[in-house]
Amino acid sequence: MTTIVLSRYQTSALPAYCGAPTRIMISPDLGLSRIEATLGPDGLQFPDGEHLDWEAIKEISSSENNCFTIKKGRLEKIVVFSATTNRACSLMPTAGAPTMLVAGFTMHRIKGCDPYQDTLAKMKAISPLRGVVLDTATGLGYTAIEAAKTAEQVHTVELDPAAQEVARQNPWSRELFDNPKITQYLGDSFELVDSFSEAMFDRIIHDPPVFSLAGQLYGGEFYRKLYRVLRKGGRLFHYIGNPASRAQMSITHGVIARLREAGFARTKLFPQAFGVVADK
Repeated sequence: MTTIVLSRYQTSALPAYCGAPTRIMISPDLGLSRIEATLGPDGLQFPDGEHLDWEAIKEISSSENNCFTIKKGRLEKIVVFSATTNRACSLMPTAGAPTMLVAGFTMHRIKGCDPYQDTLAKMKAISPLRGVVLDTATGLGYTAIEAAKTAEQVHTVELDPAAQEVARQNPWSRELFDNPKITQYLGDSFELVDSFSEAMFDRIIHDPPVFSLAGQLYGGEFYRKLYRVLRKGGRLFHYIGNPASRAQMSITHGVIARLREAGFARTKLFPQAFGVVADK
């Protein structure tokens, strides 16, 4: 039985119960598909036997920042506390693909686009995606999933087992665990990249958490490591944040300078993807 995952975007659209059972269409997987369910006096009845009472429906509809699983009628928030980082990781809904919320920071852009559109902008900046790809920060796996559509292999690194567990519960992340072209690693990219062969990758997608959470992934030493494992003629995309933001300007200038010092050439700002592309 596939676990049902819901957010306010599904339950807040439910009609009011009008005294007789009503068949309605609802997505059981955060918008990926739709099924028929029955709305009755006791709540919502799914075709696989799962049931959601009206109090649970109300709880979901009033939650701005949480997605929920339904297991044997029991409602559970998708949130995992990390023993690695001492932070909570949770799945946060949007009108499209959900994002991950870590220490109050969203791991994707959600203003003016949804997280999957954010991913597509990054892919466009580094296209064509081909050969062997390194994704330095797995998160929910959207980057790895999209890259695997055209690349031969994708190697993706996740620091936090809690983040990986949130991804396992996210319907939009299923291909991360099912696609044989994707190889996952659990560990610190700063250290793990040393285990990769020289010139192993054709493309590198470096989409780290914000600077305040992962400062070493913005440093010259790490950029030199990425330069070593990128083949000649290869390309790096580095997500930084909104380059128009005053707070990000100094970070952006520093990143570009350190990339050049590490050996990267033709660094180019891609403001529509909130990042920088650099060639080797």
